[in-house]
Amino acid sequence: MSATDHSRAAGVLLLCRAEPDRVRPSAQLLNEPLLLAPAGEGWSALIPGEDSWRSEDTDPAAAAAGWAHALAVAETWPVVGLWWDAGDAGFVVAAGFRRTVGYTWAADGTPIGEESAMASLRARVGLDPVLDGAALDELTRPDSDADAAARVLGLIAVLSRTGLTLPSGLAPGASAARLRAAAAPVAEAVDWPGWREAVRSGLDAAERGFFGTWTRGPRARALGATELVAGLSLACWGRRSGRRGWATAGGVLALDGALTLAYDWWRERV
Repeated sequence: MSATDHSRAAGVLLLCRAEPDRVRPSAQLLNEPLLLAPAGEGWSALIPGEDSWRSEDTDPAAAAAGWAHALAVAETWPVVGLWWDAGDAGFVVAAGFRRTVGYTWAADGTPIGEESAMASLRARVGLDPVLDGAALDELTRPDSDADAAARVLGLIAVLSRTGLTLPSGLAPGASAARLRAAAAPVAEAVDWPGWREAVRSGLDAAERGFFGTWTRGPRARALGATELVAGLSLACWGRRSGRRGWATAGGVLALDGALTLAYDWWRERV
């Protein structure tokens, strides 16, 4: 089978360990026909269109690795990309700027990957190193009763311990068209909104995060004003007393406060 002669049963499923609102801005930057669906507590699923990876010299494994890396490179949450075709199946895991790693099973379920990929998956997703680690180790051992699809289902079962719950019909072995049809009732289309709206969505998502109230709003303004006043006072004292280190620290603190106030002012008008 040539690099472009993919089975109609080939598919890619991207699992992001974050809520849809946090995933949406990164997914939009891919500028691909994606469906975004909630997938349990703290998880989201992205289903690419079939034509997205049926391009020249692209197979599901390579597509999954590229998309997972692009989604995770600037985020704090990891991405697990599942893929399968007529021959093999496997996964990739990406997190931040770390190297994207993957694992493959042959059609009959024979493991042909490196066990270090399982260790990376466990660490990056936050699985239990003992109980979940033992379950992952089972997926790297020969099993005549488990084909490639069963191996991926086993991986999904391990991830479900962290809250992952896939919508009905999202399962390895299905074609891209069947995956999208199954996800349609609970999914939304992710379209490229243009750079201005993409930046706005990304900032909105960041501000809804844990530190959001300290980057915009009353708390942010109070913090910025405090840093500005304290920084200027410290800088002046440092200069008068000849302590350049303290003067520099005060300048940095004042600059941070000024930037916080400026960002809050700018966001109110964007």
